[in-house]
Amino acid sequence: MGDDPARLYRLDGVAHIAGVINDEPQRCIRSMRRQQGMRLDDRYVPYLQMAGLYHLARLNDRWFRLDEALVSAFVERWRPEMHTFHMPFGECTITLQDVAYQLGLPVDGCYVSGQVQKYAVNCSWFQETFGECPEDADKEIVRRYARAYIMMLLGTQLFADKSENRIHIRWLPYVARLEEMGTYSWGSAALAWLYRCMCRVANRHVVKLAGPLQLLQSWIFWRFPRFRPAGYETFSWPLASRWSGYNPSGSEKGPRVQMWRLRIDRLQDSEFIWMPYSSPDVLQVVHPEVLEPRHMALWHSVTALIYFAVIEWHQIDRVLPQFGGVQPPPHLALNIDFLMSKDGRGGDRWSYNVTVKHLADFKLASIDFTKC
Repeated sequence: MGDDPARLYRLDGVAHIAGVINDEPQRCIRSMRRQQGMRLDDRYVPYLQMAGLYHLARLNDRWFRLDEALVSAFVERWRPEMHTFHMPFGECTITLQDVAYQLGLPVDGCYVSGQVQKYAVNCSWFQETFGECPEDADKEIVRRYARAYIMMLLGTQLFADKSENRIHIRWLPYVARLEEMGTYSWGSAALAWLYRCMCRVANRHVVKLAGPLQLLQSWIFWRFPRFRPAGYETFSWPLASRWSGYNPSGSEKGPRVQMWRLRIDRLQDSEFIWMPYSSPDVLQVVHPEVLEPRHMALWHSVTALIYFAVIEWHQIDRVLPQFGGVQPPPHLALNIDFLMSKDGRGGDRWSYNVTVKHLADFKLASIDFTKC
């Protein structure tokens, strides 16, 4: 067994929660998601559209609460080697297609990267300084406030970390060039960060979960009708807005984790919606830019997702039924120890030479698959 290259080796080298469920049956994660408190001023809209973040900003105007017990049960099924959930009926995962539909983010574009500096600004300073743009503000002042709003949006809705109350200054070079922000793949960067956060919290010793958690929870509700809250039948764009106002049960979380775990154990193939975005109701609200060929081509591509020092793989070759394909035998699990050690902490943990080598080796393979 120790020499089997196909084994889920991180069960051996890392204390994955799946290996100790009997010891910690009520283990529940704690979400680090922060709601952005700055008001969306109509004067910011042109800049948000320019940056490709307008739909995300509209989503931010709604309140979301995470069902931590439900997400905890799903994290137990998360495999870092494949970036997929291992369910009784097979593998499934969150893809670039889900990011596009759920958050309305662009997935084609330049990778989000650069030199990471160890400085952050308190959220309260942002809100006190840029909370309300003066009514008589000229164009340059409005632009300045829009930059601050975008920094808060990125730092709270897409790339929240465990600091809880700080915004990293890594976004300054981006907001300084607002006209260029729309050329970046914010969707792939957000998915890379969500993958990394779930890989971390799959470790039994980690209980704090950060990242774009509204994407994770909305993906669960859209794909698993059995787990949806009642009374949320109508929806608009982006699709994650469907669940705004949802308030999870206030009952004790430990027993609810066990309840969700049992329900997941009993799932049947028919209880997972492989292609939720093909329904006429969804097609009526989807924005045309999401369906541009340059974006759609990336949905079924095996490629690297880059977010500064975070490099994760988009392994849709393991979940082809989510795109209407027939699933062949999957490839062996990747050894991700090297990439997982690069997280931007401890002197960046990513040397310039290694970064250049990685980008030189960067590859994108579009999957040709047989339709069902």
